[in-house]
Amino acid sequence: MINYTVEQNIAIIRWNMTSSPMNVLNDESIPQFEEALRKAYADEGIKGIIITSDKPEFIAGADLKMILRNNDQPPAEMLKISADLNRIFRRMETNGKPIVAAINGTALGGGYEVCLACHHRVALSNPKTLIGLVEVTIGLLPGGGGTQRLPRMIGMQAALPLLVEGRKMNVPDALKNGLIDDVAETPTTLIDKARAWILANPQPIKPWDQIDKKTGKIVARDAFKVPGGNVQSSIGAQTFAAGTAMLMEKTKGNYPAPLAIMSCVYEGLQVNIDRALMIEGRYFVKVATSKVAKNLIGTMFLGMNEANKGASRPKDQPKTDVKKVGILGAGMMGAGIAYVSALAGIEVVLKDVSAEGAEKGKDYTRSLLKKGVDRGKVDPTTVDTTLNRIKATADIADLQGCDLIIEAVFEKQELKAVVTKEAEPMLASGGVFGSNTSTLPITGLAEASASPANFIGIHFFSPVDKMMLVELIMGKQTSDHALAVAMDYTRKIRKTPIVVNDSRGFYTSRCFGTYTSEGMELLRDGVNPILIENAGKDAGMPVGPLAVHDEVALDLSLKVMTESIKAGVMNANEPTYLMVQRLNELGRTGKKAKAGFYDYPEGAPKHLWAGLTELFPLADQQPNLDEVKTRLLYRQAIEAVRCVEENVVRTKLDADLGSILAWGFPAYTGGALSFVDFVGVGTFVATCDRLADQYGERFRPTEALRKRAEATVTA
Repeated sequence: MINYTVEQNIAIIRWNMTSSPMNVLNDESIPQFEEALRKAYADEGIKGIIITSDKPEFIAGADLKMILRNNDQPPAEMLKISADLNRIFRRMETNGKPIVAAINGTALGGGYEVCLACHHRVALSNPKTLIGLVEVTIGLLPGGGGTQRLPRMIGMQAALPLLVEGRKMNVPDALKNGLIDDVAETPTTLIDKARAWILANPQPIKPWDQIDKKTGKIVARDAFKVPGGNVQSSIGAQTFAAGTAMLMEKTKGNYPAPLAIMSCVYEGLQVNIDRALMIEGRYFVKVATSKVAKNLIGTMFLGMNEANKGASRPKDQPKTDVKKVGILGAGMMGAGIAYVSALAGIEVVLKDVSAEGAEKGKDYTRSLLKKGVDRGKVDPTTVDTTLNRIKATADIADLQGCDLIIEAVFEKQELKAVVTKEAEPMLASGGVFGSNTSTLPITGLAEASASPANFIGIHFFSPVDKMMLVELIMGKQTSDHALAVAMDYTRKIRKTPIVVNDSRGFYTSRCFGTYTSEGMELLRDGVNPILIENAGKDAGMPVGPLAVHDEVALDLSLKVMTESIKAGVMNANEPTYLMVQRLNELGRTGKKAKAGFYDYPEGAPKHLWAGLTELFPLADQQPNLDEVKTRLLYRQAIEAVRCVEENVVRTKLDADLGSILAWGFPAYTGGALSFVDFVGVGTFVATCDRLADQYGERFRPTEALRKRAEATVTA
């Protein structure tokens, strides 16, 4: 609903959508908004217009379900969305009456484009407010004039980083960088300031517009000087040459939106605003109808929201609230869990074998809070409160009454059994015991529990404060109550949960392991390690497979592989096991030892170890880059397919989110499982068969996948 009132000859248009939890631009709100504007234009008594919101936020942006719905439609449908918005926004600029955006809360994407179309922007001083054009983060570009108005307001050098990175700014930064014009301290003064500006500026004209001398109407100015320099200047040449190179290095060409934004700004700033908006519209259609946008919207926005709302939570379980959590082990992982828990307002008991060790773990929270204060991201007044929530101790009795206890000790089943038996009696009635393990089967660990129904795997990722995923693992006897408690806790600490069933390595470790193991297989095949690493990064992975293996630690890999051999799920003659074993024998255990696949010299960048080519001689014939990329990506994807078919991971969404958030599978594909659809199931199966014939049965597609491909052909 768009509310329209008139106060002292000024029309106030208040957004207050009842069909959506937030104000969004969609098929319902856009026509209502335009109708309210037309009403104000037509009323000769109206001196100006204020646009604001009756909700805590201003406008969150465009309704992405509307974008996704039109993704598979003819381009004309998507072009209409952009054209309609630009027609409305251009009319706002040229209607002859002043329009002010009274921004009372977050204004992102299309919501901020509404503000850009206004003549003046006043924001309420609110620490929760975020302002910016964030479309690029979901594979889009601003389709309502954002790529044209922002550079014309603040200059292309200032605007481009905001556009291609999708940066969000708080109110003080938005004012400092020219995204808004003024700040109000209260809701009342917000409207007062908007009204005062209207009265002081009865006939505002945007700098890129002018009054036509013949008609007296406001029209686009052909000659407009961009603040800081035009495109065809030395500054422009430098900006676009360097910017394009940096974007290609960062995106590897896998994400079309950032480059499309660069093109929009480059081409658009050389013509008047009306022609520029047409240019933007064409690029908007191109990226909005791409598979990349569809995948990013579907998985990283809509899917993420669904997961964070508890899509995998048992529906029949009452809501729970973990108020006191116990953490066993104050190492890096335990200390990180303590930090995020205390930050969320939970009482924390951090236990280690010694009081000194526990205090050291608490110091980790202290150091993170200090960094947050120094960077302006943490309120100094909350530091002591957060620290006081953490009790560092060596006394098991301090765990008494915990709603949840999480063990984060070394990956040894015997040790985990000891701490489970010791701490579990301290749980409150109905309390849940969680094991933070990355590979050990939960059903086996639960054998040490007196209540296996209340025993669950809670797999965090390091560093806990930065990694957003938590993998919840259901043992054979884990109850829905335990899952509900773990999920409610995960959401309380602002992490994204996925739910998987028990197996060795679960889902994330099992699939992630294929990336590092395929890197070693390539190395064993004589592929140049430089090519291996570059291919991983070019494919969209955060780092190469050899570098990430160093990060994980080769001695840890050896321990995991040794346990797998003991359990009979891995062969002692497995080539990757023998390779890891050999590197360990040489003392090359990874980054922490400053020696692994890479060398880590003091005061110098890391570099691949020269001895690699002696251990694994280079083949005379090297594969091309695309072939190495294919092996790395397909190996991960086929393992994800197997995990779904074996019911290790329960849903496609959990498989995709887990792959992106846990080990960095390329988001542009939609995730490891969606990768099959990204390349096409027929292409995927055929490629897997070729890879299996050429490199080994690990690539062979499953029968279910083969049948799906055949059904697609005959459909």
